[in-house]
Amino acid sequence: MEAALNTAVCDGQVSLARAQRAIARNWRTAGFRLGISALAPARAAPPSAAGLSCRASVSNSSPADYTTVDVYVHTAAGASVTTVAHYKTTDHPQTAVADGAGQATIAYDISGATPGYQVAVDVSVSSGSRTAQCSTSFTPQS
Repeated sequence: MEAALNTAVCDGQVSLARAQRAIARNWRTAGFRLGISALAPARAAPPSAAGLSCRASVSNSSPADYTTVDVYVHTAAGASVTTVAHYKTTDHPQTAVADGAGQATIAYDISGATPGYQVAVDVSVSSGSRTAQCSTSFTPQS
């Protein structure tokens, strides 16, 4: 895992800061979160003991540059949702509240994204003292 992350940083696939954040968050899933195919996720992030779940997807995983990508989050009704899209050089956080069906849609204008560079989107949801995390990604095309 260490060698694969080192190679990805040195090859410019991932910034050192993003790799460090992914390792600090959960070193077992760092490669998966960063889209490094040499590393498979140890397992999907389980819901917390209290049962809060988090599932995320995108409207288009290979969008054209200068378009909008919707991040769809499925969780508990009324849960607070925070997303952070990790572009090549910057992070873009957004927040929302899940509707009565437990769904939130967060739009990202990807005009600032680097074509060919995978944008990882980390999602955190919370409801009372319960929390859960999940992630998704997209790769803008020229």
